[in-house]
Amino acid sequence: MPPQGVVERAAWLRGEIERHNHAYYVLDAPTIPDAEYDKLFRELQDLEQQYPDLLTADSPTQRVGAPPLKEFQPHAHGVPMLSLNNAFAPEEVEAFDKRVRDGLETIAAIDYAVEPKFDGLAISLTYENGIFLRGATRGDGVTGEEVTPNLRTLRDIPLRLQGEGWPKRIEIRGEVLMFKADFAELNARQRERGEKEFANPRNAAAGSLRQLDSRITAGRPLSFFAYGVGLGSDAVAATTHAELMDRLAAWGFPVAAERRVVQGARGLLSYFNEIGEKRPELPYDIDGVVYKVNRLDWQAALGFVSRAPRFAIAHKFPAEEALTEVLGIDVQVGRTGAITPVARLKPVFVGGVTVTNATLHNADEVRRKDVRVGDTVIVRRAGDVIPEVVASVPEKRPMRDLFGGEPLQSPFELPGNCPECGSRIVKGEDEAIARCTGGLYCPAQRKQALWHFAARRAMDIEGLGDKLVDQLVEAGLVHTPADLYALTVEQLAGLERMGEKSARNLVDAIAASRQTTLARFIFALGIRNVGEATARDLAKHFGSLDALLVADSDALQAVPDVGPIVAASIAAFFGEAHNREVIEGLRRAGVQWPEGKPEPAGPQLLVGKTLVLTGTLPTLKRDEAKARIEAAGGKVAGSVSKKTDYVVAGEEAGSKLEKALELGIPVIDEAALLSLLEQGVQE
Repeated sequence: MPPQGVVERAAWLRGEIERHNHAYYVLDAPTIPDAEYDKLFRELQDLEQQYPDLLTADSPTQRVGAPPLKEFQPHAHGVPMLSLNNAFAPEEVEAFDKRVRDGLETIAAIDYAVEPKFDGLAISLTYENGIFLRGATRGDGVTGEEVTPNLRTLRDIPLRLQGEGWPKRIEIRGEVLMFKADFAELNARQRERGEKEFANPRNAAAGSLRQLDSRITAGRPLSFFAYGVGLGSDAVAATTHAELMDRLAAWGFPVAAERRVVQGARGLLSYFNEIGEKRPELPYDIDGVVYKVNRLDWQAALGFVSRAPRFAIAHKFPAEEALTEVLGIDVQVGRTGAITPVARLKPVFVGGVTVTNATLHNADEVRRKDVRVGDTVIVRRAGDVIPEVVASVPEKRPMRDLFGGEPLQSPFELPGNCPECGSRIVKGEDEAIARCTGGLYCPAQRKQALWHFAARRAMDIEGLGDKLVDQLVEAGLVHTPADLYALTVEQLAGLERMGEKSARNLVDAIAASRQTTLARFIFALGIRNVGEATARDLAKHFGSLDALLVADSDALQAVPDVGPIVAASIAAFFGEAHNREVIEGLRRAGVQWPEGKPEPAGPQLLVGKTLVLTGTLPTLKRDEAKARIEAAGGKVAGSVSKKTDYVVAGEEAGSKLEKALELGIPVIDEAALLSLLEQGVQE
């Protein structure tokens, strides 16, 4: 008999694994990262192998997942949907290859079919006489939940098989998932509606597929990939897994484009490394790769262990989620002034690197997730993405009393002032992100402010790109845009990759920028929500900078297309003393422009009209067409809406043209535009 401590440990592991199974498969709300679950599962496997008396019929190592929900009809799989054993290190892959060769009694290199391991929800599709009959989730591997109406809403699942050669009855195995781009759009819609966002694409796919109302599923961007056959596989005319996948593709099923056949352990590991490098660029999430012996007769010869095939294994990537402790919560100031709470973490190895900091996105997210100092949290890192805190684990939160009571730490509160410059931190009513109001003065925003100030559509300082801006700031030569006008040839020539000629050209370009327009100057200041068009409208309406500086919210909203949010941004910017100081510094440096409300250069034939440009026009360049429309009193918008009066379409017009046709907006060519500019709108 095993020692009592081992018996108790095994019982605890079984209980924990079942609890996490229920949360993951039934509730679609995982409570721990996959890597932590795998550790628990492998520990129980090891104990049961070491002490066979511990193995029970109800052990989670003997089955997969959890029973189906009562709301769905149960579906018995024709062939059990077993899971795969996992490998995490090259040595385990080499051991798998050796077991295969030993089982087949051969020393020859084995051909393996390899493919990405999708991170979605496994399903089985039953077809009878080529017609989709029924679909079900994996469930516990033997019995799943029938979700046929929901699966019918997926457009990439064929309702009738294409081609020929399928058995009378066949079960297609595959994965329902959500593409990264579709997931981002879904969460954006959730935010717009004020509804809860999904944690990741896998949870979104699982929650969408397991809706009792299939109309909800139909509105979710789900996708399907086939990866095998259950019942009926022996009746398919194929001798290898690769041929079987070709058959599925011919019948109309999506299959992984990255699948292939490799040879031996070296081929497996090479494929693993290749997919690992491509992983961030793939349109969907994967958590590893799958290796299968390619010959189907060899698969049959190798057979199965209690819960997994001997002929296949999943090689998983380094954990992308892990548990760790929050040591503190700081705030960082981004290049645009955005305030981001950052969790300082007890170092943890996740996604192939040691992570000590993770983003909490914004104050609303911190409150929603209720992350506090001292909490145990789930940290995720995918590819080159900045690590983020996914969720806290409330049951591990330190309490003032060991037996319960108040948490040791209070909820997070956003500071009132910027840690970099001391300016006020403000958050708009309709915005999740808080921002520093330091603008031109804040050190954290300095590089972005200078780069924007020098841009072609702003002060148009030729030669002052982002790399040179970095050098100027890091050398301490420039703190605000006004400092640019004090730079000398000698200072610039001492910088990396800057000779005397380049330095002289830049000094001349900076000097030339002293003569500008009020519209360009306003745009160059980088006021939030003020683009080129708004800057022109402000310059045209107020005529002078001094008039704009003293304008209140009501006066600002008298400008066309300036609403309460834009007016608040402008007022907040000019309300900061340090921003006014920088503006005065620029004036002292000689930056100037003609003031007074300019008279229109020509007849205002397009006043009140909004046009959108798309595609390439035969003779007019985009900037020229835009300038002529605005000179005629019209407005050029960047997107098509019901407020658009005309869409000017050239060659290779894209989605804007489609949107115009959909909304019934008049579409004109360059010739018609020139006619409008010369004759106006003919009623």
